[in-house]
Formats: sequence, structure tokens, C-alpha cells
Amino acid sequence: DVPKGAETFRVSGSSGVEVFTVYNTAQVTEPIDKAHWPLDAGVDVIISVDAASKALNDLKVNVSYFGQQKDSALGHSVLYLTGADISLDVDTGRTGKVKRSQGDKKTWRWGPEGYGAVLLVNCDRDGLRSRGIDLANTQLTSLDDLQDMAPMVLSCDGPDELFDSHKLVLNVPLSDSRRVGVFCARGGNSLSDYKQVLGPWHLSYEVERHPGERKISFYVEGLTFPDAHFLGLVSLSVSLVDTKVCQGHSHRSLFRSPLPVFRSVVDSHGSNEKFLKDMSDLASKANCKLIVCPWIENRNDRWIQDEMEFGYIEAPHKSFPVVFDSPRNRRLKYFPYKSILGPDFGYVTREIPFAGVSGLDSFGNLDVSPPVTVEGKEYPLGRILIGSSFPKSGGQQMAKVVRDFLKAQQVQAPVELYSDWLYVGHVDEFLSFVPTSDQKVNMVVLGKYLGIPKPFGPIINGSCCLEEKVRSLLEPLGLYCIFIDDYLSYHKLLGEIHCGT
Repeated sequence: DVPKGAETFRVSGSSGVEVFTVYNTAQVTEPIDKAHWPLDAGVDVIISVDAASKALNDLKVNVSYFGQQKDSALGHSVLYLTGADISLDVDTGRTGKVKRSQGDKKTWRWGPEGYGAVLLVNCDRDGLRSRGIDLANTQLTSLDDLQDMAPMVLSCDGPDELFDSHKLVLNVPLSDSRRVGVFCARGGNSLSDYKQVLGPWHLSYEVERHPGERKISFYVEGLTFPDAHFLGLVSLSVSLVDTKVCQGHSHRSLFRSPLPVFRSVVDSHGSNEKFLKDMSDLASKANCKLIVCPWIENRNDRWIQDEMEFGYIEAPHKSFPVVFDSPRNRRLKYFPYKSILGPDFGYVTREIPFAGVSGLDSFGNLDVSPPVTVEGKEYPLGRILIGSSFPKSGGQQMAKVVRDFLKAQQVQAPVELYSDWLYVGHVDEFLSFVPTSDQKVNMVVLGKYLGIPKPFGPIINGSCCLEEKVRSLLEPLGLYCIFIDDYLSYHKLLGEIHCGT
């Protein structure tokens, strides 16, 4: 208690304790000696320690109270302190390793000079016996799965006696709990050494700290991509709690993981035999691997371009491709999930909840441009191109759930192009991009080799005049034109090479 007659006070700390006095300049005048402060509601004292204590209550703060006589104290108070070093750290510097961060852990910025950890959505399937996507598992099915997660380290230095009477609690907000999963690593190399402690069914976790333990490792996985109602940012915090007082460190480790789209797979079918051989020759010349979708998997559905697209997710410590399955859902419906999803190859889809699927929802209507700069804004991964109807009331568009998903990734702002005037209405019916040395459809581009539908134009001097014209335009750019007969396999069915790859 403050002694009777006390008017001022003086405060000091032992070694390792810093004392700061904060006051309202409108109400309080700073004392000449900067030591005897008035006992006034406008004066606050802030105490901090610069290191963890070696023993319980090994730090102290002394407060002396004075009346009108400044050389004789009316009484003294002593505050005993125990310093604890509690910090939750992730790879905020994007170096691939977790380092102790002194910066603001509540911010996240885009770009090469950006800041904040990147979290991968754990959408592949690493376990050989697993049937679903890894993010659906609450138990680790493969140690390789840890590489798909972001490392996180909890520092918890201090006297063991402090942690006997206090507990460390890791928390995830309710809004983020269905979007992130956290596994605690307790040493060892068996699957049982990794336990999921936060996620859709666990909002908090009382950390099991062993005597003398100063660092505890965690692994964090993303459970969902950014979407219309989710910016892609999630936060975690840790608190040091006793029975009455909660003293917490809210180190919001903000993670994000967008899905950029990139651009071969063909299906095998009886009438596709000649086309398949020509595609195989093209892939061989371009030194590319050709994956053939057999009849038992394509079930007579040759329009593989309409069924899926490819993208990738990337963090400083790991990256892998992801197949984006369209809501088209015809006879190739199960091929992306059953045959492409696997170790380090992810899977994502968006289903149309109520309205039926339209022709514009096929992914022949989804493409991506080369890198481009628009009005001073750079798009190093290009921009997503979507075919649409002419802007009018009742005009047809790609499903909103797919457009919202693509827009939410933020790195390749979508552009809608008027394509509804075409027979099928897909954007790939009237454009393709080819590489050129100066960086300035319906074909497939493998490096500098272009697979182009054979036009069967008039024969002049022994050569197809349409082929010669195309060669004259493209081959000076350092490209090689290879014309492929797809007349029976795709053209007569209202498609071309691009539709089948």
C-alpha cells in the first residue's frame, strides 16, 4: 500500500530490467531530477526485461514513496519478476528456413520484396495407401507430407518452475480453424511422433513442454485455397496463461498460397490412333514427355482439355503442380482425381452448387497469357483469359464459383474475352500464344515446336498454300511448324488439337 502522506515516487529495476515512465504532458510536468514522479493517474510505469530468467523471481523492481521531504522515503515496495522468452516464429523472410523475427508478425506483403510466410495447401496425396487428399487426414500418412507443410517454431525459454504454474496455449481463430491444420513434432521419425493439434476440430492446444525445453517445432498445412469469401490469410497465436491472468503473445503468422495457372496429356481412342502417333512424334522432337490417357480411363471422352487445367503452388521450401478439375464432369470426370493426384501433384476443383453446367464452364475456355504489363502493373505470371458472351443482360458466362476462385488467387487477374460468337464459344478457338525471341489456336505449343491442325488447303506447286503461309509467318520467329492431321479425330467433331491435349 502507498504510505500516508506520500506525494511522489521513484522506481528502479535490477540488472536486466528496463523501466520506462509514460505520462500525459497536459496533466503532468516532468520532474527536474527525472526521478521523483507525482502519484498521479496521468503517470504510467512500463517494465520490460531483455532476457529470460535463470531462476524464479530473480528480477525485481523497487518503488520508493516520498512526502514533501525528497531525501527520506516514507516506504518501499518490491515487485519480483520472472522473465520468459515466448515467441512464435515462421519463415517471414521467405528464405526457406525459420528465423527469429523481430519484425511485425501481423503483416503480409506480396512480391519479391514481400514479407510474411507462405503456406502451401496440402492438396496432394503422399501416402501410398491413402485414398484421399492429404489435407483431409487428421493423422500423418507419410513423412514426406511434412515437406508440403510450413515449419513453425515456438520459443519458450524460462525457469522450469514458471511452466509448472503456467501453461502455453496455442490458438487459432474460429474463422481460420477450417482453413489451417497444425501438427506438433515431438522428435523421432515415426508417424506417431507427429500429432495434429489445431484444425477444424481443435481451436486451442495446451503445449506439452518438457523440462529444459526451449524450442518446440510445428508444421502448418493449408486446407483451402483463397476464394470469394477467403483472402487467403490465416493467423496463429500463443499465450502464457495462469489461473487468473492471461499474458499472451499474439504473433500472427500470416500465410498465403495462391494457385497460378500454367500450361501435355492426350487420350487414346480407336479413331485417335493417327493423331496419337503424330502427337508422339511432336513430343519426341520437343523432348517432352507425353502422357496417354487410355480408353479405360477416358471412356470415349476425347476432350481432355475441357476437363482440366494445370497450375502450381510454391513456397520458399517447396513447390509442386496442381491439377484444376473443371465442373464439366463428363466421362473424364474421375481421371484427374484418380490418375493425376499423387505424391507432389495436387488436386483442386470447384463444383457448381445449383445451376447446371454450361459449355463455357469447360476449361478449353480457360487460358493464360504470357507475362504482360498493363498500365504500369506487372503480371509476371501472365493473366487468366476466360471466354464469355458479349456484355448484355442474360449473357452467358463461365460459372461464378469458378470465376471467383480464379480472381481470389490475385496473381493473374482474369480478363473476359468475347468468344460467344464462335460455334463452341471457347477462348481457345481463336487464340494461342507462341514464344518469340523478342518476347513479343487451336495448336499445342511445346517449346519452339508448334503442333498445328493440318488445314488441307489448295495445293500450289506441290505444297499446301495455307501451310506455306503459316510457315512464312511463324518460322522467321525461330519456331518449327508441324502440321498434324486431326480432321477425323477432332475437326469433324467441332474441335482441334488443343481440345485433345
